[in-house]
Amino acid sequence: MTLHLYDTATRSLREFTPVREGHASVYLCGATPQSVPHIGHVRSGVAFDVLRRWLLATGYDVAFVRNVTDIDDKILTKAAENGRPWWEWVATHEREFTRAYDALGVLPPSTEPRATGHVTQMIDYMERLIERGFAYPAEGSVYFDVAAWSAAPEGDYGHLSGHRLEEVDQGEAADLRGKRDPRDFALWKAAKPGEPSWPTPWGEGRPGWHLECSAMATWYLGGTFDIHGGGLDLQFPHHENEAAQSHAAGDGFARYWLHNGWVTMAGEKMSKSLGNVLSVPNILSAVRPVELRYYLGSAHYRSMLEYSPEALQEAAAGYRRIEAFVRRVTEAGVEVPVGDWTDGFAAAMNDDLGVPAALAEIHGRVREGNTALASGDLDAALTAASAVRAMTAVVGVDPLDPHWVAEGGADDAATTALDSLVRAELEARDIARSNKDFATADAIRDRLVSAGVEVADTADGQRWSLANRKD
Repeated sequence: MTLHLYDTATRSLREFTPVREGHASVYLCGATPQSVPHIGHVRSGVAFDVLRRWLLATGYDVAFVRNVTDIDDKILTKAAENGRPWWEWVATHEREFTRAYDALGVLPPSTEPRATGHVTQMIDYMERLIERGFAYPAEGSVYFDVAAWSAAPEGDYGHLSGHRLEEVDQGEAADLRGKRDPRDFALWKAAKPGEPSWPTPWGEGRPGWHLECSAMATWYLGGTFDIHGGGLDLQFPHHENEAAQSHAAGDGFARYWLHNGWVTMAGEKMSKSLGNVLSVPNILSAVRPVELRYYLGSAHYRSMLEYSPEALQEAAAGYRRIEAFVRRVTEAGVEVPVGDWTDGFAAAMNDDLGVPAALAEIHGRVREGNTALASGDLDAALTAASAVRAMTAVVGVDPLDPHWVAEGGADDAATTALDSLVRAELEARDIARSNKDFATADAIRDRLVSAGVEVADTADGQRWSLANRKD
C-alpha cells in the first residue's frame, strides 16, 4: 500500500504522488511568537514531524519549510503592553518555541524563514496580482480583490474552506484604508505611526498575514509543491486566502492540504482567550519530554485531542511500558539495533498517518517481547525490540534514540527507574483514595516521604519531587 493522505481541498483520501519523484516538499505554518508556547501550539509541530519522519523512512528526500510569522497585530499589541521593542519580543518567544520543539524531539526544519526577511518576494507577488487584475493599491495599502478572482473562469475562492462568497468575513479591522469590498483582504497594510514599516512601490507599510506564507512557500519550494500543513483553525481565512492569491498569481501552489486537530479542554479549543492555556514548560514539570511527545502524537492528527491530567499520565504510562521492555532487553547484555517495522505498522502509517493503529502494533510487539523474555527466549525478545525501535523511531519516541537517552544526562536510566517506581506508588495511592481507603493512601505517602520523596496534591493531580536534605 502506498501513502494516502486526507486532502482538505478535495475532502478525500488521495494517493500521495509528489511533484518530483523521490522528493517531498512540505510547507508548515509555524509559530507566531507572541508568548510562551502551549501544547496546542506544538501539537502541529509533532504531527507534521511524524509525517516527515515517515516520508524519510520510506525513502523520500524531504524539503521541510516551517515559517515564523514575526510581524503581526498581536505581536505589536503584546510588545506594547509589556513595554518591549517588537523585535525583542519576537526573538524572546521564538527561542521559547525552538526550545519546545527541540525538547519534544521535533526535527529542525530544512529552513525556518521569517516573514520580515521576505518583503522583496512579497512585493513581487503583489505586482503579479495587480498586473493580472486581482489586487489593487489604495492609500498605501494593497488588497486582494475577492470578487474579481471569484468571477474569473479559473477562480476557486472558497474551495478549501467551503465558505460561500456572500458569507465571507475576513475578520480584519474595519478601518483598513481604501478597501473596496469588506470581503477583500489586505496583502499590504499602510504604515501607522509608531509601527514598523518597510518600503514598497505603494508606500511604507507592513505585510498582511496571508501574503507572507505564499511568498515564502513558493520562494523555497517553487510555484507548485506537494504538501501545505497547519492547524485546523488556519483553514479559513489564512489557508483559503493563501490558495486564492497564489492561484490568482498563476502558481499551482500546494497539491495537498493537511490540517491537524486542536488540543481541547472541556470540548473547547485551547487558547489564551479561554484562559485554559497549558504551557509546554509547565506540562514538562509533570511528565518527561518524550512522554509529552508520545501523548501529543498518540491520537490521529486530524482528531481533537481532549486534554486532562489523567489522559496525559495514562499516555506517559503507555510509553513507559514500551521503554521498560526495550531497556530490559538491553540489560540482558545485547545491543538492540533498529530493525524492521511490521506490515501492520506500515499499513497504518500509509493510511493517512494512522498513528493509533501504529501504536497498537508497537504495543503488540512489546507484549510478544515480554512473553519471550519471561520464557528465556532472548533471540525472540531481541527481534521484537528491534522492531519496536524501528516503529517508535518513526513516531519519534525511540527509547534508545540519543536525544532521549541524553535527555537526563548520565543519570537518565536511574531517573527513569525512580520515576516509574514513584508513579506506580502514586497510582496505588490514587486507587486507595478513590476507594476511600485513606489509611492505605496515607501509608503510601508516608512511605514515600520516608524515602525522601515529597508529594504534593494539586489541581492537576499528584506531583512528586526529591526532598532537599541537608544531612
